[in-house]
Amino acid sequence: MQLSQRIYWIFFLQPLALGAWFPRIPEIQTTLGLDNGELAIAIAGAPVGTLITLLFAGKLVAKIGARRVILLLYPVYFLAMVLPYIAPGLLSLMLALACVGSTLTTLELGFNVLADEYEKRTDHKIMSKAHGLWSFGLLGGTLIGSITAWLDISAILMGSCILIAALPVAMLVSLNLPEDRKPQIPDFKTRSFAPPHPILLGVSFFTFGATLTEGAVADWSAVFLRDIYQIGPGIAGVGVILFSLSVALTRLAGDRLRLWTSPGKLARKLSVFGMFGVVLVYFAPGIISAVIGFSIIGIGAALAFPLAVSAAASAPGRTPASNVAVLSFIALAGFLVGPLVIGAVADVYDIRLGLLVLAPMLAISFVLAPNLDKALQPD
Repeated sequence: MQLSQRIYWIFFLQPLALGAWFPRIPEIQTTLGLDNGELAIAIAGAPVGTLITLLFAGKLVAKIGARRVILLLYPVYFLAMVLPYIAPGLLSLMLALACVGSTLTTLELGFNVLADEYEKRTDHKIMSKAHGLWSFGLLGGTLIGSITAWLDISAILMGSCILIAALPVAMLVSLNLPEDRKPQIPDFKTRSFAPPHPILLGVSFFTFGATLTEGAVADWSAVFLRDIYQIGPGIAGVGVILFSLSVALTRLAGDRLRLWTSPGKLARKLSVFGMFGVVLVYFAPGIISAVIGFSIIGIGAALAFPLAVSAAASAPGRTPASNVAVLSFIALAGFLVGPLVIGAVADVYDIRLGLLVLAPMLAISFVLAPNLDKALQPD
């Protein structure tokens, strides 16, 4: 197996367990007796763990190398993905998801460093395809989660089977990865206190709205379909499945789409597309129109982060790496804010109005999208 194929495999296998979690969220909510506000607090555990880990994950990868990080954390991550299914209450669920967010962040950083190192060694571009395969892995996981929910297979059994089936393959592939050079990864503790350049902030907050949208749909679409249309957990996962599929296919087409127009113009068009999807979900008279709306939202949000990474690396600042670190921190904050805001609105009103919050978030991305072109072609 070629090295590029091994990298594709490690990107694909990791999100299987994560994707399987999303369709089971309504079931876990019901089992633990959580209202939407409490569920939002629990879900926020994952991005909290992610943001905290970003403070030292780069230093860890830089010190021991991406290959060792992958070998060490792949087993920890798959074990962490089982914890939410055995959590007995709100606090334990939040802590379990914080563990998931923490291990996921460091593992994915290792993936991206490894892929970047491969591109530098070979001049063969694989990053976009690798992230597309990650999205397909997420889609595969959502299918597993939805089908097992429909068959009334327990969540803990499902999670254990994914661990037993996927982890050995992931470890076998990872063991044959080459020793990598230790790259220079940005570390927030050592980064200068100089404020980021306004263009970089524009790019980062452009991404904030889109990542908030992406995370919110993954977390809340199954809950939305269950609450609004009173359907079972298996069918409720269809929204996550079609959303994940639209994200994956759009990312695979992203490089071709960029040939037709500038990143800023492309991002604006996609933001409008995503806002249309949000409105369609809000006014959806039935399940079919709602899941179509979620798919449209996926298309609108899919390319925001890949486009922003390229723009941030070229924006004014200390180094491309430090710029991408700022981008990642602000973008991932969207995953923290989204569940809390939507849960709060859903508790006061309903989940339909809660998801309507995504429209102004995508509007922010629309307004700030021209910063992508400014970053790539600075005056």
